[in-house]
Amino acid sequence: MSTATTLIDKMVDRWGRRLVIGTPYLYLILVFSIPFFVVLKLSVSTSNDGIRFEDLTTFNDWVFNLTASFQKYRFLLQDDLYLNTYGSSLKFATINTLICLFIGYPFAYFMARSPVSMRPVLLMLVSLPFWTSYLLRVYAWRGLLDDSGTVNSLLIWLGAIDEPIKMMHTAFSMTVGMVYTYLPFMILPLYANLVKMDGRLIEAANDLGAGPMRAFWLVTVPLSKNGIIAGSMLVFIPSVGEYVIPELLGGPETLMIGRVLWDEFFANNDWAMASAVAVTMVILILFPLALFNKYQTAAVGRGTA
Repeated sequence: MSTATTLIDKMVDRWGRRLVIGTPYLYLILVFSIPFFVVLKLSVSTSNDGIRFEDLTTFNDWVFNLTASFQKYRFLLQDDLYLNTYGSSLKFATINTLICLFIGYPFAYFMARSPVSMRPVLLMLVSLPFWTSYLLRVYAWRGLLDDSGTVNSLLIWLGAIDEPIKMMHTAFSMTVGMVYTYLPFMILPLYANLVKMDGRLIEAANDLGAGPMRAFWLVTVPLSKNGIIAGSMLVFIPSVGEYVIPELLGGPETLMIGRVLWDEFFANNDWAMASAVAVTMVILILFPLALFNKYQTAAVGRGTA
């Protein structure tokens, strides 16, 4: 009886672990991989009207045929519109990431060094914007930055300007909206990393003659590298494909890949072209993801060592 119970316990332990680990992987395959391969299939399919596609695979007379067209990808490399759009998306995503890091790091550092009783309040303030609809928050910035909005009205009332400043539908308004939206995604990983840092390391650096700034650059910043990378990835990756903020706050000079995707899908009804644009965007995002995975793996390796 004891031997049978032991065998059952071993089987439950072995298959239980595989089930626990395999369930999220299965979820990721179903929710992320299958839709991506559907989009990939559309990008290499041929269509006459942009919506109905011919089959990629045919099986006639015991012969299996695979037909794929890479015409859309060639067109992407030849058309300046798409190349400029990708460049603009990467540029604004990089600017947004750097500004969020510049603002978010001091705030996360302050949160991590604040009294324990104050940290829940500060965390609530950081997460407070999530209590309101994302779309409403973006629309609120339209009311603030419009020619007759709150900011211009206040500046005119104070006598700082004589006529409204053009802020809406510019690179400035889009950058402000993106920084406001994605700043919490930078602060929270940084805080989670900084709050676990051993304060005695700073004291040791001070005892060895390092001043506050030198100790910060030589001790705090290197130890918070994983938080910086995680926060930067959480901001950069969704910023590349952002659609709502460029559409509501941006202008003609702030063309982003999300707006091009929308136009190709719903205005031009060219699903193959839109799918090719989406697949190319995913490939571009794989590079920062690989960088993030590299640093995470290195960090785990150092931790186990």
